[in-house]
Formats: sequence, C-alpha cells, structure tokens
Amino acid sequence: MKLKVQTLDAKAKGDIDLADDVFGLEPRADILHRVVTWQLEKARGTARGARERADVARTGKKFGRQKGGGTARHGDRRAPVFIGGGKAHGPRVRDFNPSLNKKIRALGLKMALSAKAKAGTLIVLEDLAVKEAKTKALVGTLNKLGFGKTALVIDGEAVETSFAQATANIPGVNMLPAMGANVYDILRHDTLVLTRAGVEKLEARFNG
Repeated sequence: MKLKVQTLDAKAKGDIDLADDVFGLEPRADILHRVVTWQLEKARGTARGARERADVARTGKKFGRQKGGGTARHGDRRAPVFIGGGKAHGPRVRDFNPSLNKKIRALGLKMALSAKAKAGTLIVLEDLAVKEAKTKALVGTLNKLGFGKTALVIDGEAVETSFAQATANIPGVNMLPAMGANVYDILRHDTLVLTRAGVEKLEARFNG
C-alpha cells in the first residue's frame, strides 16, 4: 500500500510503502473488541478489601442472655453494629488483570492501523520538527493537514519535544512514541498521524 508523505507545511515529500501485513488487513470487530476490553480491564485499579464479619479478631462467645436483657439478641461482638466489628458489604479484592494471547494483541493493533488506513484517516508526515514551539502558529498548519477534531500523533523512538510543547495546549491532539501505540488510543481518535520514523518502528515491532 502506497501513501503520500507530507511535511508540516502540507507539502508533498514523496511516497511511502506501507506493509500490507500491518496496514492492509481487513479489520474484525470481534478482535478489536477483545483487545480494547482487555486494555480497559488492565487499567482498572483494585479496591483494598475491607475486613468483614468473619475476618475481624473478636470473641465469638455469646455475651448476654437470649432473653431478659433488654437488648437485641446478638451472638458475638463481630457484628457490624458494634465498634470494632466487621464491615457490612465492604469492598472486596477483585482481579482486574485478565490475560490475552500475544498474537491476538498484535493482530488487534495491526487491525486498528489497517482500519485507519482503510477509512482514509491515516496521515504520514516526514517529521515533526517545528522552528518554534508556538501553539498559535501550529493550529492553522494542523487544520490544513486535516487533523480533524481529535488526532493521535505517533512518532519514532521518542516524541519530538518542540512539537509536543507546541501541541500541549491544543485540545484533541495527543502524542505517543511508537512503543506506546495501542488499539484503544488509535480507535478513539478521529485521525491517526504517523511520522516516517513511526511507520518504520511499528513495522519493525511486528517483524522483529
């Protein structure tokens, strides 16, 4: 698959050959759904479990008569109504660390990249170097390139510092290094922007 490469000034900079086994797959909703669900579950925090009635260390001896005491007929001091008793219906430790086959994760990322290429919302830039990190000057440039309302910019080994500073205050524009590329972030942005170095890193990630 061939795609034209542009500069930040919206000028043509030749073409780039995108690997068909990375950018030319037919997206499958079931694979993408599995990977996104796995990502979101991995991101969930685990609650600190509370000690319930069976967990607190208090005597189990019946402390009063069944009748005639003028109080409720409690069996022990571990009841939640007593100070030091167990927590009623407290938070429990739950496992939000599911597993997913590496091949499925890799396939999901390939399909997310292919979905953007197929929809025509994939932009390839030569690099992200800007002369000065000024947000105002960059907004018009991004509109010319067709970034859309939300755009995810994926660079090579590390993100370009000047571009990151210039886009820090632009809502809807986010940056990631190639190593941080993931299905959820790619799909939730309208446009995917890759640098030439980012394309090389992503293809090497699957072929290496």
